[in-house]
Amino acid sequence: FGAGNGNFPTIRSLVTLAYDCRRADMFRAELIDALKLVDRGDLSPSEMRGAWAGEIGQTQFMPSSYIKFAVDYGGGRNLIRSVPDVLASTANYLKSYGWQRGQPWGPGTANFGVIKEWNKADVYSRTIAYFADRLAAMTGQGRAEN
Repeated sequence: FGAGNGNFPTIRSLVTLAYDCRRADMFRAELIDALKLVDRGDLSPSEMRGAWAGEIGQTQFMPSSYIKFAVDYGGGRNLIRSVPDVLASTANYLKSYGWQRGQPWGPGTANFGVIKEWNKADVYSRTIAYFADRLAAMTGQGRAEN
């Protein structure tokens, strides 16, 4: 878990996307938020490595999500190296979008809608629900039914 955060330099990726992309306005805002993370001391530019679109940390938060949802659960809101911070921040993200603990997460449910806030692609959300269902079956907890 968390071994592969990506190798693209976040700030360089965001600068490129803010200049030359059909969603330049969105990426400009993400670039400003990435610079805020550096300015407030959360991360150094060299620590900010991730996916090609500027995602950072073990759960690939965009910089704006890092600012809104990162939680200091194990020391310093470190979503790159601290598993407790990563899990607490992910839970904070899901809760803020209305995750209902103990409720199903399959297509058509409120919790499935929360998963879609993370990534709008239907195939992504269905894949997450599928794997959550498999994990639930292994542990005897939860359900994906709608």
